[in-house]
Amino acid sequence: MSRLTLALDVMGGDIGPRVTIPASIKALEQDPMLSLLLFGDSQKILPLLENIPTALQDRIKVCHCSRIIENTQGLSYALRHSKGTSMRLAIEAVQKGEAQACVSAGNTAALMGLAKILLQPLKGIERPALISVIPTMNGDRSVMLDLGANIECSAENLYQFALMGSIFAENCLDLVFPRIALLNIGIEEIKGYKSIRDAAELLKQNPTLNYIGFIEGDLLLNGKADVIVNDGFVGNVALKTLEGAAKNVISLFKGSPTLNKTNHILKPIFRWFVRTFLLKGSYQRLKQINPDQYNGASLIGLTAVVVKSHGSANIDGFAYAIADAAQQARQKIPEKILAGLQRY
Repeated sequence: MSRLTLALDVMGGDIGPRVTIPASIKALEQDPMLSLLLFGDSQKILPLLENIPTALQDRIKVCHCSRIIENTQGLSYALRHSKGTSMRLAIEAVQKGEAQACVSAGNTAALMGLAKILLQPLKGIERPALISVIPTMNGDRSVMLDLGANIECSAENLYQFALMGSIFAENCLDLVFPRIALLNIGIEEIKGYKSIRDAAELLKQNPTLNYIGFIEGDLLLNGKADVIVNDGFVGNVALKTLEGAAKNVISLFKGSPTLNKTNHILKPIFRWFVRTFLLKGSYQRLKQINPDQYNGASLIGLTAVVVKSHGSANIDGFAYAIADAAQQARQKIPEKILAGLQRY
């Protein structure tokens, strides 16, 4: 494992340093070759670092900045007023070579906009895309992109997403010849927007890609495809729908506060009904799924690694995002995508 430095925007997210700092400490404990640059308000950060071991303190550098980009700020305003903010300074640290990757739970649009401006897309990439790993019911994992970076996409954009997703899956999921599918409203070739149908033709013409056709939304978690490609509007809606449904069902079996308000007689009957008639053999696997380990998405197609954590992520979730960024940086994913574009 190689030594690595990451730049963290620790002011981003719904809670900020009270989550990001404990998560940073946890990431350092789990990865002895990791160092962190923490960008944010030192008055809020330093008290949370007082009691940690000296060995961990030596791998932390607090970079004070009092300004942040608010989640409520629009993209154009955020970009115009981003100078000196924790998010921008974290990205600039990567731009200057002081860190090898950036992690933030802040304003998604601003993070994508600043990353595109400061880090630049890889040569040949028209549009970077947000990609995330999703669990499957058979215990494997798939990747899905775009998840919101590009609302409208051409056939060429979707084709490039498939290329990047395939390379990402090969290196981060250790897959050989990953299966690629386009998310559509049907599996028939005549279905969907023209851009999707044209993207399918482009993928068919490339024998180095394992394109298997269209996939519908009901099979996203069934492991039918390793790389699921769609535009950012469809991908964002689909992913949030999956996340919401998964959290609700998992909460059902773990005994959430909402479920606990249910009549105590009906609650076990409802659980038995869902377990017996809806989930069947998937019940035990579903109970063991940890949503935290799928926290965040990566902005791929840039010259460096940028990971966007959910704003609502807890300590474990943000620590997973840090570990994900470290893995991608060590795997040199941007360089492999650039080399892969030339190969394909």
